[in-house]
Amino acid sequence: MARRFLDVLAVALALLQAASAKSWLDKRFNTDGTVRTGYDASGQEVVMLNLNQQSGAAGFNSKEQFLYGEFSIQMKLIPGNSAGTVSCFYLSSGDDEWRDEIDMEFMGNSTGHPVVLNTNVWANGDGKKEHQFDLWFDPAADYHTYTIIWNPENILFKVDNLFIRSFKRFAGLPYPSSRPMRLHATLWDGSYWATEKGKIPINWSNAPFVVSYRNFYANACVSGGACHAGSSRWMKKQLDGAEWGTVKWAERSYMRYNYCEDGYRFPQGLPAECSRY
Repeated sequence: MARRFLDVLAVALALLQAASAKSWLDKRFNTDGTVRTGYDASGQEVVMLNLNQQSGAAGFNSKEQFLYGEFSIQMKLIPGNSAGTVSCFYLSSGDDEWRDEIDMEFMGNSTGHPVVLNTNVWANGDGKKEHQFDLWFDPAADYHTYTIIWNPENILFKVDNLFIRSFKRFAGLPYPSSRPMRLHATLWDGSYWATEKGKIPINWSNAPFVVSYRNFYANACVSGGACHAGSSRWMKKQLDGAEWGTVKWAERSYMRYNYCEDGYRFPQGLPAECSRY
């Protein structure tokens, strides 16, 4: 009995220490919409974005701007029928027509259907560079880690320990390299687009929709400042043979859409980078 009491006390103390410390959310981000925080059993801060018909979109946006870096976060997505919702983790230089952006967007699903991960890269305002994948696990059952690595040579997308995409820089073609970007996490109504090309809108009777985030990590170069210690690990990162193997596995087994195969969308010819991979 005494041992059990001590175990409970240890957990309580960990939670108290975590709650008393300034959170990663408050320290590094501004928030929009309905954003709530809590702590899990290990003392990690959990940030919950809430979406309902009255409150509208929710999100958190970094106070700092970055020019290259490695960024990751753990997410637990909306359980059940999440059709029409879009949950995001992305970098963006702003909303102007020449913006740069690097996206990981999770498009809500009808119950029983896979969640689609949309990866995209915008360079100089051109964002028609999507690779979409059906996730091979239930992203609402537990937390999974999603990572973006952005360096001068390529942009890498990673799910848990598996690389699923590399967007390379090619001479003479647009690439995000000069516009500092903020990091964002958002939850919003994408009924016009998200699920089966907009055929299935949000069912608001299932609201509120909640996406949970924890364990945020960034090792990056701050715009106008220095790069973090250890930046050499990701600054020159390119995929090795085994890592290219996981990309090919994801493409072969779970890819739903590849812009380089969409001749209907590009009647004048596929984007130039498509012939260089």
